[in-house]
Amino acid sequence: MLSYQHGYHAGNLADVHKHAALSVLLAALTAKPRPLSYLESHAGRGLYDLAAPEALKTGEASEGVDAVLARHALPDGHPWLAAVAAVRAARGPTWYPGSPMIARTLLRHGDHLHLLELHPQEHAALRRLFAGAHEHVHRRDGHEGLPALVPPTPRRGLALIDPSYEVKAEYQAAARLVVDTHRKWPEGVILLWYPVLDAGLHADLLGALRVAGLASLWHEEVRFAGSALRMRGSGPGGGEPAARRRRRPGGDLGGAVRRYLTEENAVGCRNWLATEATIAPSFSVSARLASHSGSLAKAFHLVSRSASDSHSSR
Repeated sequence: MLSYQHGYHAGNLADVHKHAALSVLLAALTAKPRPLSYLESHAGRGLYDLAAPEALKTGEASEGVDAVLARHALPDGHPWLAAVAAVRAARGPTWYPGSPMIARTLLRHGDHLHLLELHPQEHAALRRLFAGAHEHVHRRDGHEGLPALVPPTPRRGLALIDPSYEVKAEYQAAARLVVDTHRKWPEGVILLWYPVLDAGLHADLLGALRVAGLASLWHEEVRFAGSALRMRGSGPGGGEPAARRRRRPGGDLGGAVRRYLTEENAVGCRNWLATEATIAPSFSVSARLASHSGSLAKAFHLVSRSASDSHSSR
């Protein structure tokens, strides 16, 4: 939607949730030396000043990124922390990276970015920011443009699908976009983000994906207990090539996100995300991150249980 501008919501709980998942997937993919492509259907402007009037008007970052960093809730070496630290070292302490900037920070020199954004002002800002040799900014609708750009070169890679969901039709449109992208690019990893609202429209999105019969589909969502946000929770989900699931000895990339994002005893309560946004990942997704701690058998199913308990108790 051309009326949506993410600057009002940058760095909130949902942003942290989505970006933590994205960071973990990129860390896993970049653990191998082969180059990859990163594509994003609704990129926004890529970088946000949390001291700007838009961010200050809503104050949503205070219970998101601000709380996570103030509480030192994440262990050293988490890829999301690394991305935020790199951006703030270069820009200043009030800046927060959108997903395009997180991708640029975590990818390597030979990797390619394809960023789609239709909003004229957001596209102009994105174009000023991303002008590298392998950085491609497209002013086009993500629902049309992403399927047109896949399969990319290099063929190995990840696509983030993250529309604004400002109108009801976008839930079904997002499901179609996942299916269309996967059919044209079956070797690609797809990360989808969706909001959890009282209306429950995300159930139609997930139902459409199940009906489509996508192999290796995963999704996990959390509830924001006590948050001031209008949305009740956040749900990343995705799919990946079946061959990758067969090759990976401990499971799939979806499982990697589950294992790394959270652990109940590290949060210290039954809610994975409370008002303080104490995201506490403690598990690694690859040999490169294996030093964090132990068992990959601990999984994101703890999130699902905690989320449902929290929801039923409110």
